[in-house]
Amino acid sequence: MVTGKLSLTSSRIILLGFAIPIFLGALLLALPISSSTGNSVGWLNAWFTSTSAVCVTGLVVLDTGMAFSPFGQIVVLCLIQIGGLGFMTFGVLIAVVMGRRIGLKERLLIQESANSVTTQGVVRLSLSIFLIAFIVETLGAALLTIRWTDELGLTRAIYYGIFHAVSAFNNAGFALWPDSLSRYVGDPLINLVITSLFIIGGIGFTVILDLYRKRRWRDLAFHSKVVVITSGLLCLVGFLVIFVIELFNTRTFGGLSWTERLWAGYFQGVVTRTAGFNSIDVASMMPASQFFMIFLMFIGASSGSTGGGIKTSTFAVLVLSIMATVKGNEDVQLLKKRISQKMIFRALAVMTISVGVVIAAAFLLTITEYRLHKDFLVLLFEATSAFGTVGMSMGLTPELSPLGKLVIIITMFIGRLGPLTLAFALAQRNKKQKYRYPEEKLLIG
Repeated sequence: MVTGKLSLTSSRIILLGFAIPIFLGALLLALPISSSTGNSVGWLNAWFTSTSAVCVTGLVVLDTGMAFSPFGQIVVLCLIQIGGLGFMTFGVLIAVVMGRRIGLKERLLIQESANSVTTQGVVRLSLSIFLIAFIVETLGAALLTIRWTDELGLTRAIYYGIFHAVSAFNNAGFALWPDSLSRYVGDPLINLVITSLFIIGGIGFTVILDLYRKRRWRDLAFHSKVVVITSGLLCLVGFLVIFVIELFNTRTFGGLSWTERLWAGYFQGVVTRTAGFNSIDVASMMPASQFFMIFLMFIGASSGSTGGGIKTSTFAVLVLSIMATVKGNEDVQLLKKRISQKMIFRALAVMTISVGVVIAAAFLLTITEYRLHKDFLVLLFEATSAFGTVGMSMGLTPELSPLGKLVIIITMFIGRLGPLTLAFALAQRNKKQKYRYPEEKLLIG
């Protein structure tokens, strides 16, 4: 490596792969044609919206359905799809269509971009990602279109079905209604379709393919088993906790029937992980529910998925490591498998950096949004939602100051890119050490 030059490592290419679509998307959204009024929405608002779309977050400073024209909404939709599937996936498709050969360097880049364990089959994985997205989004859009045809008319129902299916599968949380999906709080079809879309998109493409190919639990890869178990437990716990707490809240569940309460508890308990839609007013929820949602948003989806957060596998490794330490076990084990020290250190690094990013973002918001006199829980909720690329808000996003918008933009970018990928992209990686220092004892705890 030549000193003084910034080498274009795979991590830096991935960074540019998100930054360039954000910049181009902001340029398009800032055009008057993208606005419903014919006037530009402003560069900062366009940048914020583009970042939120590419980072599949869903936080909005402007109402997507009201502030943007159909052209602007389609730009947002394209940015969501690019951000959710990844620029390298589109690059592979273009290369295959043009008949270009994909070399080892490109395969290594695809491997890191898709969070694959090996370079073997990464091209086939990228093409499979497209196929999975097309099938799942088409099916979801068709079901939503059928549901909305009588209400919106066929043409508008098709458009709304496609928009919300793509937004849900990519865990973006963008909606064309100002109240998100609150008007459908008790609608079984809307609840099931939307949650199914973001759950499938959030478990990771490698897990989806593994489930499709193996179909038997004992044949699944270890990673797939960990993701399925952890995701299932988090969804169940999320539903139970939020449902029980909100039963005592007349501002959210007070006017709902018992059936609607069950659907609302299920939807909010599951969607909080990374999707960003809401069927009840988040700002009206109990503080205990809001705090628990911060915990779920921080964990997020699974590796190699369309979602953000520290990821379910990271959370599982950390919990297992704590349990092993408390029990005095030297090895961290699960399902008759041992987790390597390297993976434990990596999970710890992801956790530590992520906590630092969220705390730093919340701290900066206490400064930039001081004029609003918001509770710290509101600011922490916003920062965690941005980092976890969730898109939920307690009403703070539209009121953000210009500096506050910049803080959230950076936080969303870090959350989508991944804290370790960003650290690797900005840092100079050291060469492998040829020697080791003597070991020494240190008091911990």
